[in-house]
Amino acid sequence: MTPLVWVLLFAAAVGGGAMNAVAGGGSFLTFPALLFSNVAPIQANATSAAALWPGSAASSAGYRNDIKRAPRRLVLSLSAAALLGGIVGALLLLRTPQSTFRALVPWLLLGATLVFAFGPPVTRALRSRHLHMPLGMLVLLQLAIATYGGFFGGGMGIMMLAAYSAFGLEDIPMMNGIKSIMGMLLNAVAIIAFVIAGVVEWPFALVMVAGSLVGGYAGAHYGRRVPQAWMRAFIIAVGAVLSTYFFFA
Repeated sequence: MTPLVWVLLFAAAVGGGAMNAVAGGGSFLTFPALLFSNVAPIQANATSAAALWPGSAASSAGYRNDIKRAPRRLVLSLSAAALLGGIVGALLLLRTPQSTFRALVPWLLLGATLVFAFGPPVTRALRSRHLHMPLGMLVLLQLAIATYGGFFGGGMGIMMLAAYSAFGLEDIPMMNGIKSIMGMLLNAVAIIAFVIAGVVEWPFALVMVAGSLVGGYAGAHYGRRVPQAWMRAFIIAVGAVLSTYFFFA
């Protein structure tokens, strides 16, 4: 790994950690940075997940008081779905040929970009309608989102918020807390599968873990000064550029 690659990966992880602390979408920087560093697509996805997990796990602790307000049955049901979906998604990824996953990359990036673009308005619309989805349906949705999260994961946080709004939750800090915990759980089991399968590129991952922790700390302390709309516009622009690049690369 050349010094230039070290700098690229560290910088991408700093940006990704900061983005996750403020609005999500950190993998939009870390995953492509690994691809540009000649890491194979499946290894890049696994390494990106491992690199960003410590920062997201640390930020989840900040929601512990909000989580306490959530119904215990709801949290336990969603946690079970998140754990199961995370491992299923990871196993699906590990069984996918590199060439197939490489062909899916631009579509996955485009899909995640569209979620970032249209997810918040959909979530607000669902919240305004005061919908009340049955718990069983919400658990199935959480399972599906977690499976996607274990496989790729871009935009899954917004998907979870939309699902919780459709269930009828309106306490935004509590919803963010549940989303954060579910993301931590599903990524944890996915990463365990990736480690066992030997697809995490540790020299790259360790550099990026350091960067993501720096970015996560900075994002948590200074990110509130940046309007959410600006950050979301930046993420959408990055996703659009990267999607276009990988469609034609």
